[in-house]
Amino acid sequence: MNQTNPNKQNFQEMNLSPEILRAIEDMGFEEATPIQSQCIAQIQAGKDVIGQSQTGTGKTAAFGIPLLERIDPDFPKVQALILCPTRELAIQISEEFNKLLRYRKGVRVLPIYGGQPIERQISALKKGVQVVVGTPGRIMDHMERRTLKLSEVSIAVLDEADEMLDMGFRDDIEFILEKLREDRQTLLFSATMPKSILDLTIRYQNNPKHITVIRNTLTVPSIEQLYFEVRESLKLEALCRLIDVESPTLSLVFCNTKKRVDELTEQLQGRGYFAESLHGDLKQMQRDSVMRKFRNRTLEILVATDVAARGIDVDDIDIVFNYDLPQDEEYYIHRIGRTGRAGREGQSFTFVAGREIYKLREIMRHTKAQIKRGKMPTLIDIEEIKTRQFTEKIKTIMEDGHLSKYANIVESLGDYSTMDIAAALFKFYLHDEDAEAEDVLFEEPRKFRNFDDDRGFYDKNDKNGKHSKNSKSGKNTKNMVRLFITIGKKDKVQPRDIVGTIANEANISGGLIGNIDIYEDFTFVDVPKNTVNKILSAISTTKIKNKKVKIEWAKPRR
Repeated sequence: MNQTNPNKQNFQEMNLSPEILRAIEDMGFEEATPIQSQCIAQIQAGKDVIGQSQTGTGKTAAFGIPLLERIDPDFPKVQALILCPTRELAIQISEEFNKLLRYRKGVRVLPIYGGQPIERQISALKKGVQVVVGTPGRIMDHMERRTLKLSEVSIAVLDEADEMLDMGFRDDIEFILEKLREDRQTLLFSATMPKSILDLTIRYQNNPKHITVIRNTLTVPSIEQLYFEVRESLKLEALCRLIDVESPTLSLVFCNTKKRVDELTEQLQGRGYFAESLHGDLKQMQRDSVMRKFRNRTLEILVATDVAARGIDVDDIDIVFNYDLPQDEEYYIHRIGRTGRAGREGQSFTFVAGREIYKLREIMRHTKAQIKRGKMPTLIDIEEIKTRQFTEKIKTIMEDGHLSKYANIVESLGDYSTMDIAAALFKFYLHDEDAEAEDVLFEEPRKFRNFDDDRGFYDKNDKNGKHSKNSKSGKNTKNMVRLFITIGKKDKVQPRDIVGTIANEANISGGLIGNIDIYEDFTFVDVPKNTVNKILSAISTTKIKNKKVKIEWAKPRR
């Protein structure tokens, strides 16, 4: 087994095409993550690979970069197949592939998953695609309809293989792999290596290279860790508001790319903050100058990339902001470790936009961190803080005396009372029309599962977090209804098969599913009342354990 070490490679050292390198540069990545450093060369050499790493380590690019390098854009047949457990991951992989293909024309990537009209997918397949990313159930559906032909697939990837097996996709995976040519290259990525995974590698891989990322653990009890769910377009407003409220002497803001660092620094400077950037494109003299200002506190906010921040050795940073969620969970550990040093207390604030909430969950699982949801200060909160600060300044000035010059000016306004004059001055310095407007940061965000519910952070391999599907679930049964499924014990169906099908095809969290009662010829499953229509519209008929089944309303319990 090859275990990674802290040494990482630059992408320029990896013998990549100019088009892919240019795309990586646009994405702003300065160096490869550990899993990328180890996997890319092996995959380029045509080796089968087992990559053992958590979500968030950069594994999509670890297999995506060498995979895309091998695609022939002039051959309009499916040449690569990526299997993954959920539609969210299929979409995420496709989006990252398309970023990598920005300058490589002619290569088409298509995500295929349940819940999307199959006719649209069939139409796209007819036009010719070279890379297909999909969930096993929908891939099998296309294979049986003969709308997806895999005879030319030379590289297959199983991403989050342990998740797929836990969701009951083993038979589907084996059915698909059996249909591929024997001389293909097979890559498997999984967070854990149970016996079921090892059985797959023995059967479907040829002398694979096993690469494991060694993870650090996180011990930062003195750091308060909060996350804020913020729309991408409102991150700047959120950052400025938190800085105004917290008033840190020194703060460090992390972005994922050099371009993002420069843009954010310019925006902060435009709003009057003392901010400067730190990234790999700066000359050593510039870096030294910026760090000197930061240590001397003539610079309040340092905006940096992960790589550039390694040389920062400042003990009294008050707050670390994750303006972008880190690409690698290891980076989260290194980032927030910049505060709370030498026995001091520190704070870490992470901004989460859209589907990133799921990636944050993986960071929590890996780091065992308690990252609580933070409450964004309102405009009224800001106004109250500014008023309090201004009032304290006024008191200090009055206590210092030497006011006669200014008292004469007040006396010249004899037609007005001193109370009115003071009130007018407060209004002049403190009035903010924005505070009277609608607060955009408090618009209703896109609905995601409430991850403050502890259930959302349990590792499925942790017995304390496991949720029994054959016993009382602890859910509010008043809000649950039963569905009837035409499959049972005689078909060797298991609860995880039911959970996997419903969660994947209807795009709902498996944690919401309640009791599952499996009988000889049929099964009952309890689901939240507000998900029934979504489930039935997505999967009134589907396949479980290679058997076509129906899902419909069940008669209520007597």
